[in-house]
Amino acid sequence: MELTMSTMRPLAKCAVKITGPRVSSPSNVCPLRSKIAARVPGGVRASRRFVVKAVASMPAESDEISLMKRLLELAEERERNSSAPAPAAAEGDYSGPTFNIQTFNAISAVGLERYDNGSFGAGRYSISGDVSELPGEPMAIMLRSHKLQVDEVAPTVRAIARCGAGTNNIPVAEMTELGIPVFNTPGANANSVMELVMCALLLTSRGILEGARHVEEVIVKEENGDHEKVAKRIEKDKSKFVGQELRGKTLGVIGLGQIGSRVVNAALAMGMKVVGYDPVLSVEAAWNLPGDRMTRATTLKELLSESDYLTIHVPYIKDVTHHMLNAETISYLKPNVHIINLARGEIVDGEIIASKYEDGTLTGKYISDFADPFLQDHPRFITLPHLGASTEEAEENAAAMAADEIMDFLETGTIRNSVNFPNAIMEPKQGAESARLCIVHKSTPGTLGKITTCLGDLTLNITQQINVSRGSIAYTVIDMETAPAEPDAMQNMIAAECDDIISTRFIGNPYTNELGTPGTYYYVPPTDWCSNV
Repeated sequence: MELTMSTMRPLAKCAVKITGPRVSSPSNVCPLRSKIAARVPGGVRASRRFVVKAVASMPAESDEISLMKRLLELAEERERNSSAPAPAAAEGDYSGPTFNIQTFNAISAVGLERYDNGSFGAGRYSISGDVSELPGEPMAIMLRSHKLQVDEVAPTVRAIARCGAGTNNIPVAEMTELGIPVFNTPGANANSVMELVMCALLLTSRGILEGARHVEEVIVKEENGDHEKVAKRIEKDKSKFVGQELRGKTLGVIGLGQIGSRVVNAALAMGMKVVGYDPVLSVEAAWNLPGDRMTRATTLKELLSESDYLTIHVPYIKDVTHHMLNAETISYLKPNVHIINLARGEIVDGEIIASKYEDGTLTGKYISDFADPFLQDHPRFITLPHLGASTEEAEENAAAMAADEIMDFLETGTIRNSVNFPNAIMEPKQGAESARLCIVHKSTPGTLGKITTCLGDLTLNITQQINVSRGSIAYTVIDMETAPAEPDAMQNMIAAECDDIISTRFIGNPYTNELGTPGTYYYVPPTDWCSNV
């Protein structure tokens, strides 16, 4: 299956014409086709043609005076151009085909506005929750909590971004097989979640909710709304809701990433002692921690046994963090410990917690952002309606971050914050005018060598490249000194030579915008999944 798009965009140095539906053509159309026809069964399809304007010739070298005058004129022109401010692109002045983004859920306008304020300016992107309203097939998906199904992902989609940290509503494994990176937005809602954790600490240590309900449901009703009687009764009954201060108590923090590190610092500011545990702590996350002002536990058991309060900030990973708090680990807890879980409900075994409440082993409160069938009616269980990231600021930050990730990937092939692909960032060389090719392939020995051999056979010189892998998936970005005459034919050849290719994208030169139009060619080998779409 080949995915094609049509575009025409005049450029300062060259005009690019991309043809419409491709038809078979003889192999002698150009030298590149001749090379590929011999290596790709059935030949190749017709493709794009590049017309490059000739640069005005200089005066004849024999006329020395004319040459010097011409050089002086060019120098003066360069000086005038360098000192004059660059003209700003008028909004909507781009008239070529767009990068098409499909959305699910209501995405914050702050995030959607990023597409008009990107490096290429307004008019380069089309965004809609209705595919029929897009001018072409979607190339990326943005979503929040929508449970994405595989059959909702068009074969043209090359990236999916979740406006939030968790991606359990996306079929990540299937997207990996299709060569589609799934992005999330770690840290975008970190401050919002941290503030709710501090609120939860107060709700567990003081009888705030219980006292408020007692006033509304008991005192006001029993005193028939009589203000004087209600006021006296409030003073009389306040002793029922005596709590404890947070200062001096020990908070155990499981997971010391963007959210966990903020919770650590906030708890320290409130005078608490903090013990943290994170077996996969990154160097970047470690920089956000307050050093010797907290204690890092070497085992989960150590942290659990010391905690008066416990808060959880790890992603839900099946068979890894599923029921992290289970019969064994819960047995390490202090009887009066208070538990806060704003991560995912499945991380805590609610059935075991309920049984420990029943036999008196646990007496503290459990606050969760998620319902639990075993605890729903228990007086020590407080359920919040998944409020962790429900602030305007968090939604705006997450949407803006997701939009930036999609734009970086579509325009330059850059991968940041993907949950299934490795990070891949390759800055352009100073003054580089090379063309960029991005390849998703299986992480198998010899594949990179086959790719570079194909490019060498096509006399395409590689100026720089990166090759990174994550598990079974690999991602290669290659900058070539010059653009190939026929990018689709080049990609067909690479796919024919390398069985492990999943998809390729020819971006052109994204840093000068000479070839990096939304209509740039990309290739997805035929599969049972996309052949039926």
